[in-house]
Amino acid sequence: MSDNSTMGLLMMSNPVFECYAFYSSILILKMIMMSFLTVLQRFRKKIFISPEDTSISKRGGEVKYDDPDIERVRRAHLNDLENIPIFLITGLLLVACKPPEMIANNMFRIYTFVRIMHTIVYVFTLPQPTRAILFIAGVIINIIMIIYIIFSMHNF
Repeated sequence: MSDNSTMGLLMMSNPVFECYAFYSSILILKMIMMSFLTVLQRFRKKIFISPEDTSISKRGGEVKYDDPDIERVRRAHLNDLENIPIFLITGLLLVACKPPEMIANNMFRIYTFVRIMHTIVYVFTLPQPTRAILFIAGVIINIIMIIYIIFSMHNF
């Protein structure tokens, strides 16, 4: 990469940014798909969150806020919304720090894998500590990236 400026780091010619963009896009798409999964679950069970929504279903429906299946999918989505944005910001800051390509790319790959597996384990109710281990793995990756960023800013 000939351009060492920060803007040059945030271009597809930088293999670390290219990997970050690829895996971040997968995670963003995953968060969007979780919304649709919640809607599909609501239609499948004919359970809606607002009275006016019951008219959408041809077979009627009921308003209910505590269906365990819908809530499980919704909580998995909420967990994504609480954790993935941290990765998106941290990953972008990491790219700007010019990390070793192999280390950064593996962080992005592993985090994406862990988040996808976390959702599968959450939605399909696999026994603990599986979900906890996956959650902690994602948090550890974010912490490692944050520590790398902090130590890269040695001028402060």
